[in-house]
Amino acid sequence: MGFSKPKSAHDTFIMTDLTQPFKRLPVAVIGTGSYVPERRLTNADLEKMVDTSDEWIITRTGIQERRIAAPDERTSDMATKAARRALESAGVSAEELDLIIVATITPDTFTPSTACYVQNNIGAKNAAAFDISAACSGFLFALKTAVQYVGCGQAGHALIIASEKLSTVVNWEDRSTCVLFGDGAGAAVLRSGGRPGDGAVLASDIGSDGTLHDLLQIPGGGSACPTTVENVHERLATLAMRGNETFKHAVSHMRDSANSLIERAGIDPGDIKLVIPHQANLRIINAVAQRLRIPSDRVFVNLYKYGNTSAAAVAIAFDEARREGRFGKGDIVLLVTFGAGLTWSSAAIRW
Repeated sequence: MGFSKPKSAHDTFIMTDLTQPFKRLPVAVIGTGSYVPERRLTNADLEKMVDTSDEWIITRTGIQERRIAAPDERTSDMATKAARRALESAGVSAEELDLIIVATITPDTFTPSTACYVQNNIGAKNAAAFDISAACSGFLFALKTAVQYVGCGQAGHALIIASEKLSTVVNWEDRSTCVLFGDGAGAAVLRSGGRPGDGAVLASDIGSDGTLHDLLQIPGGGSACPTTVENVHERLATLAMRGNETFKHAVSHMRDSANSLIERAGIDPGDIKLVIPHQANLRIINAVAQRLRIPSDRVFVNLYKYGNTSAAAVAIAFDEARREGRFGKGDIVLLVTFGAGLTWSSAAIRW
């Protein structure tokens, strides 16, 4: 037995007979959107804050500037702006949404979910809404999750959003990490079927290895280590990273996830029009491209102007690449990410 789609978000799921053949519906991306804050924090600005230099940052990361949200600009505010642009792109109203998933590690509040704030902001009264946490892999984890709902008929339209206000969890006195991160949001709308110009989701892959949880983490602020008067000076509720080890695992897991996906989807690597990797570090991006044997002119990079925006990074890049015309009808796009956890993910979409 299984579940059938309720008439509305408020109805109860009912059991259906799974002895009958199950046909999975095709799922397509029908619109994208993104948003970045106005404030630019350049490498020159950081030179005045910590012991670093523009040359040092560019050589080691490829980042020239990053966007920083206003003090009163919440993760849900950025998510809402990206969501509205994605809905406009898709030609879908908020009331048509059955599902909203927000991927974030910087939620407005521990509860309720950031997705519920977005639902209220856009008036998506018929949707179910929840958050997921997979760090920089979050957008593609959300994609994988939404594909399951839409592909089995549980949701007609799904909105996935990745939004991060990392400036609130950065230690601005740690020069090894504060130069890396920025704020922003990206979104996409999915539905079954699709129209000419939509992106058919060919395959997606997600994975994790919890034994590597300490490579990249925010050790404090949660139930394991609550922030207290006694430990607040230690800034445990900020990002901490073991850079060299993270680099090694990021490259290998992104390569393996992408290769596995390419094989399962039956894709000829030569047919991939564009690779959109997680925008964390230019050296990582170049290393992954080399291991996948993808020429640099088929790799999308916007890291230099936004820095690492965690889950939002690949979502913003995906939207920008689409709007810039970097791929078109019939083209295959490969998205691939890694994040804290350690997590990794990839997805192949044909336009």
